Amino acid sequence: MAYTYATLTTTIRDYTEVDDSVFTQAVIDNFIMQAEHRINIELPMDSDRFVQEGTLVADDNTINSPAGALFIRGVEVFNSTVDSTGNGSWLEKKDQTYLSEYTDRLTGPEGDLTAQDVTGFPKYYAMFGGATGLTDTTSGGLYIAPTPDAAYKFRIYYNKQTTGLSASNTTTYISQYFPQGLLYACLSEAFGFLKGPMEMLTLYENKYKTSIQQFAGMQIGRRRRDDYTDGTVRIQVKSPSP
Repeated sequence: MAYTYATLTTTIRDYTEVDDSVFTQAVIDNFIMQAEHRINIELPMDSDRFVQEGTLVADDNTINSPAGALFIRGVEVFNSTVDSTGNGSWLEKKDQTYLSEYTDRLTGPEGDLTAQDVTGFPKYYAMFGGATGLTDTTSGGLYIAPTPDAAYKFRIYYNKQTTGLSASNTTTYISQYFPQGLLYACLSEAFGFLKGPMEMLTLYENKYKTSIQQFAGMQIGRRRRDDYTDGTVRIQVKSPSP
C-alpha cells in the first residue's frame, strides 16, 4: 500500500490513538520531515541521483555545489568548450590538503588553493564549505586543480535531498515504494514526541531498522546489478533435519 500525504497523516494518528488536538498538522509535518531526512541519510537511493552540466570558468578553480546536494558521486570534465560530447575525464577526489600540497609543489612555497598560475586541464577536486543552500550560488562547492585554462564543459553527478511529502506534494518516491519504512520512521518520531510508551517506541524503531535493511537490499543490491553480468542471486535454504 502506498501512502499519500493525507493517508499517512491519518495512519499516524490512528496508530498512536492521538487526535489532531495534540498531533496538529505542523507536528505531523515535522514527523514526516524528520523521517524522510533519516531515510535519505541512511539509504541513498537511485531516485535521488541527479546530473548537472555546466561550464568551467578559465582561471577560476572553484565550482558551485549543485542546489540541495547531499553528496557528490563524481565529477567529469570534457576536453571541449562546446558541449559535453568530447572525451570525458573523471576527476580524482582528494582532500583540500592534498590540493594545497599539489599547488605548492607546482608553484613553490607561496602557492595556495587560490593560486591562479597553475593552469591546465583539471585532474583533482576537493569539497569545501557547507553548500547546504537551495541555489547553486551558496558559499560551498568544489576546488579543482589545476585551475582550468579554458571554459571546459563538465558534469557533476550527485545525490540530492528531494522535495518531501506535504499538502502541496502529496506523493513521493518513498511514500510510494517504501511506505512501511516511512510509516515506522514517523511512528518512532511520534512516540519519541509522546515520550512513550517505551515498548511502542522500541517496537517501531526495530520495525524501521528491519524494513530499511530489506529496502537497502533492493536499492543498493538488486538495482545495482543484473543477472547477466553478476549472476542470479542465490540464497541458501536449509533443508529440514531428517
